[in-house]
Amino acid sequence: MPGCIAHMPEMTISAVARQVGLQASAIRYYEQIGLLPPAHRISGQRRYDATTLHRLAVVQRARQLGFTLEEIRELFFGFQPGSRASQRWQKLSRTKLTELDVQMEEIRTMQRLLREMIEKCHCDSLDQCGRGIFRGGCSEDKVTPTAKKISARAR
Repeated sequence: MPGCIAHMPEMTISAVARQVGLQASAIRYYEQIGLLPPAHRISGQRRYDATTLHRLAVVQRARQLGFTLEEIRELFFGFQPGSRASQRWQKLSRTKLTELDVQMEEIRTMQRLLREMIEKCHCDSLDQCGRGIFRGGCSEDKVTPTAKKISARAR
């Protein structure tokens, strides 16, 4: 029957790895943690059908989108049976977008602090810098001629 997965030849783990661009060890690991069902074995060798390729495509896309393995497990198993794939993706994507918004704000804060450090820190030693940070920021009133030269070169 054309298109019937049951009649497709089974592939070795190395063939699957080549097709999806993963190491065989990653495939074994995904099987070990339950993202892939246990492989059928012939003479002790794992054998996979096309459904494994499809499942791995979903896993790889989820990884590209920044989902953790635990989140991918939720994608596959954390919904009521019969839940549509689109509903699963939408729910997890909304959560991930919220997390990314928080991370982006944290990155903006780090960028601002780094720029302030570049502009405002003129300390000669890390001890001096530490005293300034402890007091709430590097002190510009203790700028030495050496610090001015270093700061000018850094810009």
